[in-house]
Amino acid sequence: QVQLVESGGGLVQAGDSLRLSCAASTRTFSSYTLVWFRQPPGKEREFVAGISWGAERTTYADSAKGRFTISRDNTKTTLYLQMNSLKAEDTAVYYCAATRTYGITTLGAGYDYWGQGTQVTVSS
Repeated sequence: QVQLVESGGGLVQAGDSLRLSCAASTRTFSSYTLVWFRQPPGKEREFVAGISWGAERTTYADSAKGRFTISRDNTKTTLYLQMNSLKAEDTAVYYCAATRTYGITTLGAGYDYWGQGTQVTVSS
């Protein structure tokens, strides 16, 4: 069982930056594919970004490309999402998720472990 705890959300203005963190409670952190999803108010959950075991591959949703950067520190068992140039439409609850399966899928069903989420609100 892996526990994931997100942090770093908050209320910011459009154009600001935030860095989300996701701390994992596993010694085999380096063997997990890790992703960020988000759920905007009144909408379905959507894929944001993913990173492979050794960070050799990253994948981004079109909405995140060029503004968001996903990274991981396997020594600290922590996943990050650096979000720059935030827009009002980035307002959502952001979740990290993990799977032992190698390869990044954009489908939520592909992930076995989820955090509780952290709220990001961007005012325009």
